[in-house]
Amino acid sequence: MKALRICLVLLVLVALGVLGAQWLAREDLRDWGQVFVRVGGYDLTATVPGAIVVLIAAALVLWIVWTLLVLPFRAWGRHRRKRARARLIDGLEALQQGHYQRAEKLLDRAAQDSEVEVIARTAAVRAAQARDDAPSIQRHLQALAECSATAHALLLAEDALARAMPAQALVALDAADAQPLPPRGLALRAEALAQVGRAGDAWGLLGPLRQHKALSANAYADLETRLGTQSLLQADDANALAERWESLPRPLRTEADVVAAYAQRAAALRWDDAATHALEQALDSRWDESLIVLYGRLPVGKPDSRRASVQRWLHSHPDSPGLLLTLARLMRQQGQWSQAQEVLHRALAQGAGADAWEELGHGYAAAGEELLARRSYANALSSGRGEPAAALPDRDLRQQIHDHAVPEERDVHGLPRLRD
Repeated sequence: MKALRICLVLLVLVALGVLGAQWLAREDLRDWGQVFVRVGGYDLTATVPGAIVVLIAAALVLWIVWTLLVLPFRAWGRHRRKRARARLIDGLEALQQGHYQRAEKLLDRAAQDSEVEVIARTAAVRAAQARDDAPSIQRHLQALAECSATAHALLLAEDALARAMPAQALVALDAADAQPLPPRGLALRAEALAQVGRAGDAWGLLGPLRQHKALSANAYADLETRLGTQSLLQADDANALAERWESLPRPLRTEADVVAAYAQRAAALRWDDAATHALEQALDSRWDESLIVLYGRLPVGKPDSRRASVQRWLHSHPDSPGLLLTLARLMRQQGQWSQAQEVLHRALAQGAGADAWEELGHGYAAAGEELLARRSYANALSSGRGEPAAALPDRDLRQQIHDHAVPEERDVHGLPRLRD
């Protein structure tokens, strides 16, 4: 098909040449002016249109001659590129199928073509890593660093994060030769910053990641939530905490993990009003069992006001196990253990689980009911492991155990005496 196009072009050029010659043969063209050229003692005369056509024809002839001269070299270059791409495809297919040694050889040969060298070297490193061939890995990495510092940095960062070494990933990504980082590099850097405890710095990369669409919608939302949570937990003081909280997008400030992180950090900084207010707003907008449990567990005081909020929520969530557990905790803090005990049993009936059993153990221990406290703590451990909880003994059985309890005999050193 290409040869046919060339033939058509040549035919058109010949036709144009014939028409041009006929046109140049006209006598009236002398009126347009003449061109005189003296070369080596020879005088050449031509009309201006004729001289222009001769120059165009000479340029065309030179182009055709040059094309014919470089045609073998171009054909050889196309052949090499075609072979390199074929080796690259075969190497990637072998890598996918697990033929790692064959894949590495094909990819190494494909890397001789500069146009596919980066991807071939990267895949060759993966093949060598699959065979755990350290010398080959270093050789391919060195070659990759020479042809593309950015690809080399991305590969090192991925491997460092896979080995849970985020500091090394940052060193690779922050190299001057690797700048500017592509979207994949920005995502890796955000992950590395988050893992080294610099969530605030990683938060600044979310804008470029969203702009370049470097992550899927779900992955971006997960990263945003995780960075927001970590940045709040890492706030040094109340001012920094408030600033980071206000900088979060409004939808993110209703996420349970983010609200919990803010409330926990605010409580740790003795900012009790902010902690309780954030939890109350989040629970009013969207109910969450983990947040209501945290609402009762935070060491923020003010049991009366918190109990009033809990009583208000009970009208709309009467069967919430977390709400019943929180109410029982507040009752116990106010010295109403008998009422708290009843509420805890209701919470257990609704599936409160290990937290309710642990709270029962705390209450029984404070009330001097050691047997019930031990049973409750044991049930808390069983519930945490997904095992069924044992029923607590009733009051009559507890009294019989107490009346028939035999004091343990001890020796002079205070150690239990062995029985025969």
